[in-house]
Amino acid sequence: MSIRFQIAALVFLMVNAVVFGVGLVSVLTVPSLARYATDLIPIVVVASFVVSAPLAWMIAPRLRARYWRQQRVAAGR
Repeated sequence: MSIRFQIAALVFLMVNAVVFGVGLVSVLTVPSLARYATDLIPIVVVASFVVSAPLAWMIAPRLRARYWRQQRVAAGR
């Protein structure tokens, strides 16, 4: 397994929690959506898993200190 995959696997859980929370709060606070909450909450659960995987994959390289150090040096020149 690559380092990026390992970091993405750890970040996935946190990203999934945030995406799920935003989706759930959106469904429950909008009155027109709250009526269909029993139908929409399973969709939010599945959508949070689907959306969280690519987000975690994009965030993972940014958590490597070496990556940021190289970017700052390249940007400073």
